[in-house]
Amino acid sequence: MVADAPALVALERACFGDPWAESSFREALETPWTFGLVADAGGRIAGYLIGRDVAGSGEVLNLAVDPGQRRSGIATALLREGLRTLGERGAEEVFLEVRASNSPAIELYRASGFRPVGVRSDYYRNPREDALVLRLGFTGLA
Repeated sequence: MVADAPALVALERACFGDPWAESSFREALETPWTFGLVADAGGRIAGYLIGRDVAGSGEVLNLAVDPGQRRSGIATALLREGLRTLGERGAEEVFLEVRASNSPAIELYRASGFRPVGVRSDYYRNPREDALVLRLGFTGLA
């Protein structure tokens, strides 16, 4: 997965105005509490999820799908697998942040059981925007 960092960065730049640097991907993927999932479409990375767990809490750090592959179930599959992985790793709850204006992502997360628990003002930089903090409680999905 660390070897995929350049491709993840390219997809990240196509999806987000404030993308992670390659060093951020490498650092995250080299830690034992973080994991990555990749969706492949025709030998290319069509999407990815980066998650982590610490002391019973999980977090979806990043979920992205190639703009040309959206609305095809990739995000749903990645999120489902990410939640299963977090459950296997002992997470009892999962958090994430999402742009307040990102209605498709908010719809996906709500359909998966996430509920709003807060707002982080000016969390995103480009463009400047609040993040909704969402939480999903569960006891082991394994």
